[in-house]
Amino acid sequence: MNTTEFLMVTSAIVPDREAIVFEGSRFTYGALQQRSSKLANALTELGVEKNDRVAFLEVNCSHCVEVYFACAKIGAIYVPLNFRAKGEEVAFMLQDSGAKVLVVGERYRGMVEEIRPEIGGVEHFIGLNGPPTKGMLDYEALVESGADEDPFNLIEDDDLTILLFTAGTTGTPKGVMLAHRNFSEYVLNNVSPVEPEVEEKNLLTVPLYHIAGVQGLMAAIYGGRTLVIQRQFEPESWMRLVQEERVDRAMTVPTMLKQLMEHAKFPEYDLSSLQMITYGAAPMPLEVIKHAIELFPGARFINAFGQTESAATITMLGPDDHVIEGSPEEIEKRLKRLGSIGKPLADVEVTIMDEDGKVLPRGEVGEIVARGGRIMKGYWNQDEATSSAIDGGGWLHTGDLGYQDEDDYIFLSGRAKDVIKRGGEMVSPEEVENVILTHPQVDDVAIIGVPDTEWGEQVRAVVVPKNGETIDPEEIIQLCRQRLASFKKPESVVFTDELPRNPMGKILKRVLREEFGEPITA
Repeated sequence: MNTTEFLMVTSAIVPDREAIVFEGSRFTYGALQQRSSKLANALTELGVEKNDRVAFLEVNCSHCVEVYFACAKIGAIYVPLNFRAKGEEVAFMLQDSGAKVLVVGERYRGMVEEIRPEIGGVEHFIGLNGPPTKGMLDYEALVESGADEDPFNLIEDDDLTILLFTAGTTGTPKGVMLAHRNFSEYVLNNVSPVEPEVEEKNLLTVPLYHIAGVQGLMAAIYGGRTLVIQRQFEPESWMRLVQEERVDRAMTVPTMLKQLMEHAKFPEYDLSSLQMITYGAAPMPLEVIKHAIELFPGARFINAFGQTESAATITMLGPDDHVIEGSPEEIEKRLKRLGSIGKPLADVEVTIMDEDGKVLPRGEVGEIVARGGRIMKGYWNQDEATSSAIDGGGWLHTGDLGYQDEDDYIFLSGRAKDVIKRGGEMVSPEEVENVILTHPQVDDVAIIGVPDTEWGEQVRAVVVPKNGETIDPEEIIQLCRQRLASFKKPESVVFTDELPRNPMGKILKRVLREEFGEPITA
């Protein structure tokens, strides 16, 4: 089954049900099906063919959904770009993907104009919102120009449908190749299909360039849920949407959940409609989820663990695991398991391996690996990185360390790689290090992640100044802020005379974390 069928079936069963609610605009499933088909036909008229890449640069909006399904219907590959990225990062992703079309929001048009000389491969620019600028097509006019009928294209389950860029240890984003099958395997095995009698509203506020957002989108469309889309997360507007729309489901990251509960106006909003809150994308501090269980008594919780390369969740700590009741011994056991990432889902194999690829016994720490129909096809234009991530047996090496207990619950034990997870965003240390090394007074630098109860991890720069010179830490932070997406900049800078290295010259970040790994304080 390919993803276009998710929308086709749902729009046939509940055509008049609201599919999307976004800032005053409301679209039924019938309208979503029609608009995405018209856009698909219009893109075909522009010369977009199967396997061509169509990039999208804008914050969460209803257009994200329309553009994805338009691409899927004609076999084009959708490339959602990180809307927090800087110009040079956007240029790299457009060049690397070979995007033929760029759909761009009004707030990003200035950036796109600045990098135009570097993205000569983009043939068509389509502007969202506001009057189109010179050399740019108008999105709504393009939709209206498209033919009404559903386009017919032979779309195979193994065809690529999305190219998602994620940070990696190489210092540049890697394009994760995801096929229709990667999403249908998860959805068909874990989501209830649309039912005319069952109506749910799902608040989607995680970024739609992130796998968590894409997974939420796919599940909602297949399940016939109404997607209430928030442009970007803001605590009070999130609570207002839940109250006004009577939202049933929401996906959050730990940072969001913490900010909601700590908001001064939290007690003023009626959030009783929430039946299910899913969280993930970053480590959840135990004290935060315990507090959430208390403050959202009518809601059930799910901890979903996965990564872009697995297309969706591979392990889940279910609602029953969040019920802390029973004898003192049972409560102690349940509290311990609340710190786990749950059990593997039925449609994917998950196990723990050592460095030699040997499956480890229960209780022993090793790398979490996964295998199944949801594993990515590989990294775009990076065969070596693909072979490093997926071994000869088809196992995806997640880079996360953990162990499995006697009842199949998996507990994280740290990162095998040095990529930092900050509030659900991935930060490549090498990318940040390369920017800091351009500072004229910096001799050496290492980026490490330090634990943080709100963000999961924060970025810290350990800097060696040249010739004992004195550097203002704010200079380092500002340099990164100018060159990189804001979430990648260091939150603190510490100085040292020398970085520890092994005989081969590799920086021993484990030693740095031991010495400089204390949490960042205000």
